[in-house]
Amino acid sequence: MNASSPERAPHWWSRAWIATTYFGEGFPYSIVRYLSTIYFKESGASLQAIGLTSLFGLPWVFKFLWAPFVDEFSTKRRWLLFMEICLATIIAVMAVTSTFPQVLPVMTGLFLFTALLSATHDIAIDGFYLEALNKTEQARFVGFQAMSYRLAMITVDGGILFIYGLTGWWEAFLLAALIMGGLLCFHAWRLPRIETPRRSAAALLGLIRQRRNGLVLLIGGALAGVIWYLQTAGVFAGPAAAMAPLFRQLNVPGLITLLLLLVLIALALNIRRLKAKLYASNSFYALAFVDYLDQPRIGVILAFLVFYRTGESFLLNMRYPFFRDIGITPDEFALACGTFGIAASIAGGLLGGGLISRFGLRRVIWPLVLSQNILNLFYMFLASYYEHILHARTLLLTELGEQLARLFQNGVVAPSTFVNIATALELQRADFSLVTGLVILEALGAGLGTAVFMVFIMRTCKPRYKAANMSIATGIMNISATMAGVFSGFLASWLGFPLFFGFTFLATLPGMSLIFFLPYLDGTSAADHATGTNQPRPKDSG
Repeated sequence: MNASSPERAPHWWSRAWIATTYFGEGFPYSIVRYLSTIYFKESGASLQAIGLTSLFGLPWVFKFLWAPFVDEFSTKRRWLLFMEICLATIIAVMAVTSTFPQVLPVMTGLFLFTALLSATHDIAIDGFYLEALNKTEQARFVGFQAMSYRLAMITVDGGILFIYGLTGWWEAFLLAALIMGGLLCFHAWRLPRIETPRRSAAALLGLIRQRRNGLVLLIGGALAGVIWYLQTAGVFAGPAAAMAPLFRQLNVPGLITLLLLLVLIALALNIRRLKAKLYASNSFYALAFVDYLDQPRIGVILAFLVFYRTGESFLLNMRYPFFRDIGITPDEFALACGTFGIAASIAGGLLGGGLISRFGLRRVIWPLVLSQNILNLFYMFLASYYEHILHARTLLLTELGEQLARLFQNGVVAPSTFVNIATALELQRADFSLVTGLVILEALGAGLGTAVFMVFIMRTCKPRYKAANMSIATGIMNISATMAGVFSGFLASWLGFPLFFGFTFLATLPGMSLIFFLPYLDGTSAADHATGTNQPRPKDSG
């Protein structure tokens, strides 16, 4: 069945898989990225061991490396279902394992294996979405992706953790396995069969047996291990002591992502030579990458993917520290961002997808992008408005520290002193309703901007290697978030919050300026430019 066929517009029930697959994409991700940290903490792991849970994010950094196999072998539907079988099974194994004492090393391996399965699951889901829907439907339902993904995160952060609090890890992981199993059953029943496999799964097994492919995997794993060893040994801090704080913050996924940025720049500078060499290789694996690079204005596309969310990423990294400094409590922050903010971002995604599908991307891109980025200036105004509070709370906290030091030294401090400082801190705090209103507006704008970004990414994906192209694009997209995570704390300390939030708006300008040069805003896509007549047939050997 042709995925771009316009006559395929059945009842909404046949599209329920959109919500369930993207719920299934966010669910194991949340277990690996968030639940693992809590499990390690509750199991008595050291802070160093808890910090190493960031390594569980590496499969999502590297998933583009094996995405071509999802396109080339079997079908994306079968990959999706097989990954869900494996995920439900391994989470059930976690439930059993968690009942034994001293199992952190085993659970570490299980979490890492779950991450590998989940990243592959993501590849299959994104590829299936592009395969099953035409361009209009892809834009219309993009908001349901974000909504379902967010609901999965809420289910883990709320429901699964709530069960753990009531009973324990055995019941919590068992419930997670049952949810994953329920998704598997529904998808086996309702996912449409829309693909004919290019090559069988048996052919993939034969390919894996080849020594040279195993060597590539071995070298990749060894390289990651060397980078991890050098970073933890402090080698990177040696050459320049002034840069030591920066390298201490740069964890392994962050370091690897920045290295990927350097590789991306090198590729952009040698794009013509690279395309010629990859086409000459006549390998399906090489063609999956050159297929994405071989499209109009690829340099502009790559730069847009990197810079589009830079300003938003800088802002989100420093939003919580800013709110805490103006007196917003953690509970208030959770209410504003975790309840009202999530609802607003879901609404923004749904509204943005609907507007794009109805009016077209070119007509709505500027209102939606500006609605995301202009709100950074509101944070700057809020920080300027409450600058006196930032200053007053800094002085009060300094005084509190001095009084505590005096108390520990000689025990001579009047109890009323602490009461007075606490009262003064309570008076010097921001208006919660004003902060909540800004959070809602920012989340709504972010949802609208995300709809633009995801629709554009989908239009850059070509028919033959949809899953691989999507993985490449989303991997590049994460570079800006990593850069923001590394540099945002330094910039906020150096500039102060008012100027920092002004800088976050300036960081959006490169991405917005590239909109004038982007292809595919008129409803066309990379698929329309891909004739396939000039591409060599890949060898079976890969």
